[in-house]
Amino acid sequence: MKIDALTVGPIQTNCYIVYNEGAEEAVVIDPGAEAEKIKAALDGKRAAAVLLTHGHFDHTGALHAFADIPIYLHPSDDVMLLDPVWSAGTMIGDDAPRPAATNYVQEGNKLHLAGLDIAVMHTPGHTLGSVCYAIGDALFTGDTMFSGGYGRTDLPGGDEMSLAKSLRRLLREEKDWIICPGHGGPSTMEEEKEKYF
Repeated sequence: MKIDALTVGPIQTNCYIVYNEGAEEAVVIDPGAEAEKIKAALDGKRAAAVLLTHGHFDHTGALHAFADIPIYLHPSDDVMLLDPVWSAGTMIGDDAPRPAATNYVQEGNKLHLAGLDIAVMHTPGHTLGSVCYAIGDALFTGDTMFSGGYGRTDLPGGDEMSLAKSLRRLLREEKDWIICPGHGGPSTMEEEKEKYF
């Protein structure tokens, strides 16, 4: 499995292109901004689906460029694609609506997209519908878990107690995933456990 990481937009959001080596298809995780940059990084591969870790504006700003393919999102964050107050877009004057999700994910879902097996973990706290996607030895955590930190809870849908519970859940997992967060550099689950315990 290959992971191409791009940093896009004014808030330096991580967008990921994930694919099997030699494959013609890929999944795009959190196309936050700079649609042309993301499309160029696909390098001729077809985007088979978009996976959203949550619905905040800085993770969905280039979603319009992928409106013709399946868009996966937890239903609790559905309102964020339509309402810039809920997406926090109004904070920076981003009032543009996003394309609607076409597919909803829930805890425990197993997806098979672009030849990849993808497991969904519902990890609320940063938003009501925050999820992590486990693909191979990588965990795409969005703004639930960063390297040495975690997402804020003072935006619409945030809840500090829920986020603490989600972090405890992730830190109890026995897999030493590579952590691919929504902002900042990568980490590993082992490294994060050492920071927290």
